[in-house]
This record gives sequence, C-alpha cells and structure tokens, in this order.
Amino acid sequence: MASIIRSRDNPRVKHWSKLAQDTRYRKKERRALIEGPHLVTALAGARLKPVALIVSEGCLAEIPDSIKEAGIQPIVLSEAVFRAVVDVEAPQGIAAEIEIPAPGIASAASPKGSRVFLEGIQDAGNVGAIIRSAAAFGIAAVILDNACADPWSPKALRAGMGGHFALAIEAVLDLDAQLERFEGRVVCAVPHGGEDLGKADLAGALGWLFGSEGKGVSPALQEKATQKLTIATAPGTESLNVAAAAAICFFAAFRGSQ
Repeated sequence: MASIIRSRDNPRVKHWSKLAQDTRYRKKERRALIEGPHLVTALAGARLKPVALIVSEGCLAEIPDSIKEAGIQPIVLSEAVFRAVVDVEAPQGIAAEIEIPAPGIASAASPKGSRVFLEGIQDAGNVGAIIRSAAAFGIAAVILDNACADPWSPKALRAGMGGHFALAIEAVLDLDAQLERFEGRVVCAVPHGGEDLGKADLAGALGWLFGSEGKGVSPALQEKATQKLTIATAPGTESLNVAAAAAICFFAAFRGSQ
C-alpha cells in the first residue's frame, strides 16, 4: 500500500492548497486543481492525463475504472489533509492536479468554429456554467478578458462539469484585438432593444459576446458586433442571468444548424 501523507507541511500539500486558493499562483504555475470523481473521469474521457492524482485514505477503493485503466499511481492523503487541500465543504475523496493550457491555444483552435467572448464576468460560477454550455453546443473556444473570474478556479471548474476539457479556453489582455481577429460574425447579447433571438439568422461561425452581470457589454465592444440579439421574456420580468442567457443563445444557434 502506498504511504500516506499526513502532514499539512508537506511541500506537495502546500502546493495543492495554493492551487485551490490562489489565482496568481495558478497562473504562475500554469496548474489547477480539480476535485471529485466526475471531473477526474471527464479528464480521462478527454484523453488528458493529470500531473498528479490525489486520493483520500478512505477513497482508495473508489477510484474510477477509467483512471485505474490509465495506470496512474495515486498519491494518498489522510482525510484531514485532503480536506485541507480541496476547496469544498464536503470533499468526495479524489482530486487531480492538471496543466492549464498554454497561451494562444484558444486563438489557434478551429479557425472556422464559433467562439465565446466574455467581458468582465466576475462570478466564477457563471464563467464555469458558460463554459459548460459552450462545450455542450459544440463551440470551439472561450476567450475571456482579465476582468473575468479565473476560469480555472475550483468554483469555475465545478460549474463547468468537464466542459473545460472539451474546448479551448484563454484569458487575454486585449479582448478588442481578439474580436478583430475573429473571422466570423460577432453577435452581442443585450437585455433590450436587440433583434429577437428566435427570429435571427444564426448560420455560420459566430462570436458570441457577453458582458458583466451588472453592466453588460461595454459600449466600445458593442461597436464590434455586427448583430445585437435580445431574448424574448415574459412582460415585466428582469433580464436573465448571463449564464442562462448564454445557454439559450448557444442552443438556438445549435438547433438551427441541425
């Protein structure tokens, strides 16, 4: 049986704890921490290997078969140390350290495919949910500005439910430049006054542009859009959550392409 790490002062334990808690450290190391059997299995399903597989002492027998078949030797932590590492109140006993893709991967992915551009979306759960929906509807890449929440934070990864491993993701300094380089049509989601999503032409490669939860897309970036779209809702209702709006937009385009 593998030796069990029981000290929080172990260098690897400190490293994993910082990956779970510190955005700057994740960016510097280009590593992230995923937690739970679903994400670890999704990683294996995408034919990606973790840098390290981390398992709590009581969950050694619960390692998914797909991970066992990959022949990855787990690093075993005591229950207390495992809880100290992961960023959840009720850990599921399995985690993994993964590589964050190198810069430029989103720009290089599927040049003719659709993309999502996110400006200032600060809730990590919304960022992760948008990534999940984008992956579900076949979008090639998600590009975020630096004002967005870290897409590789534990909260964003949990909300992404494995979507991170199905498309390209990149945070950039200049979203404007990325929009200029995009070869398809840039479409901007606005709460009111846009063309009805249900009646819009959504054929071809689209660059979906979504803005912050409170302010929406900035006027400067709205100018980059060739089309502004609004989702019809019941009279008297407020605008939709940005992640819900994105899912509806992606589905509308996907359904029209079938």
